[in-house]
Amino acid sequence: MTTERPDDSSSGRESPVGKPVVRGDATVAGERAREAVQFDPEDRESLAEAAETVRQFSENTAGSEDNIYMLRGAAACAALVRGEGSYKAAAERAGGKASVAFIRKWARVHDLPQAIRRHVAMGHIAPTAAKHIARVAGDARFQVAWVTVDNDLTVREIRSIASAINDGAAPEEALAAHGIVAGELMVRLPIESYRELRREAAFEGVPPGEIVDRALNEYLE
Repeated sequence: MTTERPDDSSSGRESPVGKPVVRGDATVAGERAREAVQFDPEDRESLAEAAETVRQFSENTAGSEDNIYMLRGAAACAALVRGEGSYKAAAERAGGKASVAFIRKWARVHDLPQAIRRHVAMGHIAPTAAKHIARVAGDARFQVAWVTVDNDLTVREIRSIASAINDGAAPEEALAAHGIVAGELMVRLPIESYRELRREAAFEGVPPGEIVDRALNEYLE
């Protein structure tokens, strides 16, 4: 039986736009969770605050370039687009250096599933890399996100992988071009578990990964 957690199996955001689900989680953001701001696209004052945050974000005057700060800017972009009805109207409302392209990129980051945004907040995925992950649609964005977490990839490599997928390549092919095997994960087990896993795999005549996959599927049911 799994512990209770949000249903984040879909490839898009499930929580309301502007809600600080990740930024407001103390296990991720620490003490800064108390400072998390929710941007309500249907509230005039909140929308005005979102517009100001987007303008400052675009001009890099709202705070230091850390991941939580960037997630706040992304949330403001998403809320402003929702409240104004279009990227163009959002850019006009924000003013400053907030272009349509800038707002679109960061609003898409805010639309990433919570599981991915958590890794952004914890520093496992750079916000600049998250912008390229957000360009990928469907479940492929999970595959790109997880290889980003598990491999020492540069932002340029992530951009290349995302572009290849958007050009029609299967995710496995795009990853293979960079020497990455889809689904490969290095894990460290307690010696007793490792010993029994190897023993069971030997008796069944299957790779250890098959035993792990079977156990994981049972755990996640």
